[in-house]
Amino acid sequence: MTGGQSETTNDRSTRTRAAGRAIRSAMRTRLGIDLRALAAFRIALGAIVLADLLFIRLPGLRTFYTDQGTLPRDVLAQSFPTFETLSVHALSGSLWVQTLLIAVAAIAAGCLLVGYRTRLATGVSAVLLASLFARNPYVLNGGDTIMLSVLALGLFLPLGARWSLDAHRCGGRQTECRTDRVCTVATAVILVHFVGIYAVNGVLKFRSDSWMTGTAVQRIFHLEQYVVLVGPFLTEFSALLTAANLAWVALLTVSPLLILATGRLRLALAGAFICAQLGLGVTMRLGAFPFVMVAILLLYLPPEVWDRLEDALETYVPARYRALESIPMIERPTSSARIPAPIRRAGRIAVAVALICGLVAVLSWQAVALGFLETPEPASAALEDDIEGASWAFFAPNPPEGYWWYAWEADLESGETVGTLTDESGAIDRPPDAADRYPSVLWKRYGSELRYAPASQYEPLAAYYCEQVTMNADSTPEMVTVFKLEQPVDADGPTGGLEVDDRLEYVC
Repeated sequence: MTGGQSETTNDRSTRTRAAGRAIRSAMRTRLGIDLRALAAFRIALGAIVLADLLFIRLPGLRTFYTDQGTLPRDVLAQSFPTFETLSVHALSGSLWVQTLLIAVAAIAAGCLLVGYRTRLATGVSAVLLASLFARNPYVLNGGDTIMLSVLALGLFLPLGARWSLDAHRCGGRQTECRTDRVCTVATAVILVHFVGIYAVNGVLKFRSDSWMTGTAVQRIFHLEQYVVLVGPFLTEFSALLTAANLAWVALLTVSPLLILATGRLRLALAGAFICAQLGLGVTMRLGAFPFVMVAILLLYLPPEVWDRLEDALETYVPARYRALESIPMIERPTSSARIPAPIRRAGRIAVAVALICGLVAVLSWQAVALGFLETPEPASAALEDDIEGASWAFFAPNPPEGYWWYAWEADLESGETVGTLTDESGAIDRPPDAADRYPSVLWKRYGSELRYAPASQYEPLAAYYCEQVTMNADSTPEMVTVFKLEQPVDADGPTGGLEVDDRLEYVC
């Protein structure tokens, strides 16, 4: 009897261990990330941050980030006191200081791109990007906050373990340089977090008649302040836009499969999302947003993709693929002061708890925005506005019902009037493409954020126009008037008359 009981106990123990291994394997497959995927993510993220700094922020540096622009530091302190306190960029309103900070951020992004001192480069990029964003909240969009969040999460991921200078310097000695796949709390958090973005957006779209009937994308492609490049050409193909509308809703519906699925199904789904995001990039002016999402989607690609990529590189571009071999290996000094194992263990536990709490807080915030959870009673109007504004809406539940642009007029001492409100005949100027009225992505974001702002928020903009007219006109401006013009649209195009709103009259 005793022997039989012992055999039964051993069988149960064996089955328990087998079940545990199966669960760990399933978790590792779904919540782990291939180190080559992390490397591709790092390269893409570094390139996106660098491009954002050099091609979006740098041209608008004086206009949006100095005291001579549309948001001087005293106005920032009055409107966003917390941001003004936390932003390093708000320490000075000089152009040369802002240029220096952009240069430092660009160097950090370049180091992230090539994987040199990766963790330090990631941290510096995150800090300086957060500071830059805080310097002018009027020129942000959802892509900026997502880019910042992935940089923050990247601090807890081995981004430099493959395809990097750090991996070469590692010399194969570190554990993370020898393994092929990593599964940690950090990998689980980043994968779940960004599937949550799609899932929340899908729930919001299911609450919209326009998205569910297939007319939302048609209306969006008539929002001329967004549509650029090949976007205007597609407005004529209503059937194609309807199909894209329904396909996008279907993709969002099955987005949890990005985690639950494996192998070819996960590859097909990630590929579909990547194609959709690239489609946004070539049709709409959304800044870095679609490309940041593509970078994140690389994390979901299965190992087979990276195996094939490495095989192709070794076959077709062996010299480039082995370029790092010509760089002398730098030996890392061995630290004599080892951190005791209990302290390292406690640190890992603390980081894991912080990441989990952060994920729970973010998802809870979105659940409140969706109405699944109630806010603490009584909820203030400001809190309700913050919750609504923080949701991952992205044209949901309903896209805007019109497109808008901004115009201005300056009355000069000579009696002449200059500006962009009217054309040569004196009629209200209706641009053939409203996106042309915004010289850059930052101007479009600035105009969008000021759409419903009080008149006081327009004063820095009017003062900026006063300065521009003074510099370029033969006569001194006496008054600048800022206007908001809006054209209502539906799925078939513009409807009704043009709405002109006099937002502010400013004495120069």
